[in-house]
Amino acid sequence: MKIQEYAEVLVKSICKEPDLVKVSEYESEEGIILDILVLENDMGAVIGKDGRNAKAIRTMLNLFAYIHELGHIKVNIDSF
Repeated sequence: MKIQEYAEVLVKSICKEPDLVKVSEYESEEGIILDILVLENDMGAVIGKDGRNAKAIRTMLNLFAYIHELGHIKVNIDSF
C-alpha cells in the first residue's frame, strides 16, 4: 500500500462524504508532500476538537513513512 492510499483510508473513515476526499502526493527536496482535500462540511471532523484528529492523522502518516523508510512527510489538509 502506498502512503497516498493509506492517507485516503484514514481520512475517508472519518468523513461523511468519503467519495469526495482527494489525496495528492508530490515529491520535493524536503521529502513527500501530501495534500488532503475534503468537503467543507467534513473539515470539522477531520480537524477534530483542538486539532486532535488532524494531529493524529499526521502522526499515523509519519509512522507509516518511518516504517517504510520514505523520509520526511508534510501533510496539508484543506477543504473545497
